[in-house]
Amino acid sequence: MKKILFILLFTVSVFGFSQEKLTGIITEIVDDKEVPLGGANVFWLDTSIGAVTDFDGNFEIDYSPDYKKLVVSYVGYKTDTLTVNSAKHIKHSLVSTANLDEVTVTARQKATARSFIEPANVLNVSSEELLKAACCNLAESFETNPSIDVNFADAISGTRQIKMLGLTSPYILITTENIPSIRGASQAYGLSFTPGTWVESIQITKGAGSVTNGFESIAGQINAELQKPSMDDKLFVNAYGAGNGRLELNTHLNTKVGEKWNTGLYIHGNMRETEFDKNDDSFLDAPLMKQVNVMNRWQYTDTERGYVGFFNIRYLNDEKQTGQVNFDKEIDRGTTNAWGSQINTERFDVSSKFGFVNPDLPWRTGGIQLAYSHHNQESYFGLNDYDITHNSLYANFQYNSIIGDSRHKIKMGVSAAYDSYKELVITQDFNRIENSGGAFVEYNFDNLGNLNFTAGLRGDIHNRLGAFITPRFHLRYTPWERSAFRVSAGRGKRSANIFAENQQFFASSREFNILNNDGKIYGLDPEIAWNYGVSYMQGFNLFGRGGDITVDFYRTDFENQIVVDRETPNEINFYNLEGESFSNNYQVELNYNPFQRFDMRLAYKYYDVETTYLSGKKQNALTPNHRFFVNTAYETFPTAKGGHWKFDATYNYLGEQRFAGTKSYLNTIGLSEFSPSVSTLNAQVTKVFSSNFEIYVGGENITNVKQDNPIVGSDNPFGSNFDTTYVYGPIFGSSYYAGIRYRLN
Repeated sequence: MKKILFILLFTVSVFGFSQEKLTGIITEIVDDKEVPLGGANVFWLDTSIGAVTDFDGNFEIDYSPDYKKLVVSYVGYKTDTLTVNSAKHIKHSLVSTANLDEVTVTARQKATARSFIEPANVLNVSSEELLKAACCNLAESFETNPSIDVNFADAISGTRQIKMLGLTSPYILITTENIPSIRGASQAYGLSFTPGTWVESIQITKGAGSVTNGFESIAGQINAELQKPSMDDKLFVNAYGAGNGRLELNTHLNTKVGEKWNTGLYIHGNMRETEFDKNDDSFLDAPLMKQVNVMNRWQYTDTERGYVGFFNIRYLNDEKQTGQVNFDKEIDRGTTNAWGSQINTERFDVSSKFGFVNPDLPWRTGGIQLAYSHHNQESYFGLNDYDITHNSLYANFQYNSIIGDSRHKIKMGVSAAYDSYKELVITQDFNRIENSGGAFVEYNFDNLGNLNFTAGLRGDIHNRLGAFITPRFHLRYTPWERSAFRVSAGRGKRSANIFAENQQFFASSREFNILNNDGKIYGLDPEIAWNYGVSYMQGFNLFGRGGDITVDFYRTDFENQIVVDRETPNEINFYNLEGESFSNNYQVELNYNPFQRFDMRLAYKYYDVETTYLSGKKQNALTPNHRFFVNTAYETFPTAKGGHWKFDATYNYLGEQRFAGTKSYLNTIGLSEFSPSVSTLNAQVTKVFSSNFEIYVGGENITNVKQDNPIVGSDNPFGSNFDTTYVYGPIFGSSYYAGIRYRLN
């Protein structure tokens, strides 16, 4: 595979430099004199082919007689579009907008988009996309995205689990503004700790991520950008209520407190106090819950000197109670009177980041990130106690520049992390400290036309994982107009938090066993995997309307994996991989705009995910081979006062999924070897009255698909067959909701 990558790189490099070039110089007028303007953007209209001017204002860009319109832009200057009929050297001066009357330009942008230019396969999801569904928190923000799979982790906690490339969330690096955030103790429930209204945008990177963000990413990265106090509404209120008893209120308060300072207070609360048992199995269909989540965010901006900084402080208290309807937490805990569970989490976060852009040399930038979090969870599941306290420190410094000219960019920096864990698992204590320090360098080459690649390398020293290197590589090649062919490869390494990541198994009668005991993390070795990916994206016009199609394949190969083996009845076994474990993911995605203000997204995915267990090599449990996805969105034309309607619908089809366990055991608990296929439909209608006020109503699982008897052994929860983790589809049935949004700008 590595040889193929280097041969491919050499081949596309040769073809990339063979095209005719257009050269020129871009200037500005200062005191009636022409001065070279470095860092200006130059690109051909409606293509992905672009360039950036160097120190002396010079640029070079691929030329073809088919290219007629050359766009020249720079922040603070009027954007010009030039007509070019030949490859003759050009010279052009931009005019500062300070000398122009104010002009407002509006356009309808895609809520979700991929770049034709970036070397990595990154999907950008805007806040507009998040409004298409009831995105109450980050875990629920992927319902309209085919690259992420969302399902319930068990039948009682209401926790949503996400997967990418067929692998669960521990193999995804999840960051908040590029600071690792959902990891360690927060792995199971952390996605529900970020309210959806706090999120400005999400970037989803498939495959190996950047070395600048650490060594843990294996399947990819999900980064959530938060609302900026200087850009967010002065007042924002979102109130939400659902038929399943869930109530939620979000309030944002933003104000300018000085020439360079803005601050925002973000308050979130949700609760459910109504008990539901629609399937009459004596267990609550959804947990009783209460969450208070408060964040104070400060922003510092000094455009003249090129400084920008953010400082966040946040407090969270989250309480969940689930189990049998007649469970009384004051009386029945620790007894066999009734089965119940409580999960109480208190979390405190402080984070900051500070960036610098050299005003005279804008390609020279630097930044520092600092973060501290204290996470304390106290919980029990029937007679199983599980408590964890996790203190974490993180620091990262990065410097960016160019080598010679803007075709050659470089990033370099250092990072360090400290994690302290204290765990009580039933009756046994597991305490440990992990710390690491490392340095990284990442080189990017862009011929300002059809070739762009990034090669990164980082070296780290970890007190439990040892000393190791992490290579990552991404390449983008444009063979013809409106296309992007990508290749990626990279290595990831991580320590598995086997109990925090698999808390759903505490809600069962299974016995926990660690079969290896000579490693440095729970007696186990670190997880190591390689990820390889190939992707091709092509834009097109059909019947005068635009669209694009993307085909990609990703494979993850594990050198070592902590196998979570639930194949043996009444046991959950953790051990180092002995054999082969891999995930193959094929996806075809079509985005098309068949008529004005109507968007359609279709996708098909095929998974081949297998692991070698003690009982042999098998397809991973509860991972469908086939998934089909359709999302449609239509928006009416706004009236003079801005009022309009929005209609959104999402259809999901999941193929059959294998249940873990022997065939004879599955028969004894009333299950076959494979689950039925599942189809669900979600829809939402939004009435926008003005830019300040809107209401929305929607439904989840409108077709009312429900899994029969999702809790195995519910009639005897303290018996040997009790298990809440055989979940392959919805367990609640249809749920309808309504909400309002109010903004004051």
